[in-house]
Amino acid sequence: MNRPTPKHIAPDLQFPLLDGNQWNLADQKPDNFTLVVFYRGLHCPICKKYLQQLQELLLQFQQRGVNVVAVSMDTEKRARLSRQKWELPNLTLGYELSESTARDWALYLSAGVKDGEPSEFSEPGLFLIDNNNQVYYSAINSNPWGRPYLPSFVKAVDYIVQSGYPARGEML
Repeated sequence: MNRPTPKHIAPDLQFPLLDGNQWNLADQKPDNFTLVVFYRGLHCPICKKYLQQLQELLLQFQQRGVNVVAVSMDTEKRARLSRQKWELPNLTLGYELSESTARDWALYLSAGVKDGEPSEFSEPGLFLIDNNNQVYYSAINSNPWGRPYLPSFVKAVDYIVQSGYPARGEML
C-alpha cells in the first residue's frame, strides 16, 4: 500500500469547507507548514476533545506559520453540528472527505457499528505538510486514541523551525 511519505509530495487533498469555500492543499501557502487533522466525525467524543484542544491552540500554531484544517467524511449537516455542539467557531472545518481520498492518505476506514455512527468513516490521522507541499510528519491511527499530543506538537514545530530539523522516514 502506498502511503504519504516524508520528503515526498503529499497526495491530492481537496474538500468543501463550512464557510462555503473549497479547500485545496495545493493552494496552501503557509510560512512553515499546513497541519491537516483527519477526524472520525460527530459521533466521536474523543474527536470532540481533540478538536477543542486544537481550537485552543490555533493562535499558537498561526504564530508559528502553521495553517490548520480539520476534515472528516461527515456530511455537511453533521460537520455543522460538530462545529455548533463542540463550540469550534474558529477552526477551519471541512467535510465530505471521499473514501478514495481517505485511502490515498492511508487512513484506516471503519464500518459504523453503533447508533449515531455513519455507515463508513475514516479513523484519525494528523499530517504536517511543509511549504513545498511535501509530507514532513504523519501519524495514522486505527482507533480514536493514541493521537499526537497537540501542546507538545506546538513545541515540536518550534524545534523543527529553529533547528532546521529535517523530515525523517523518507526511505521507501
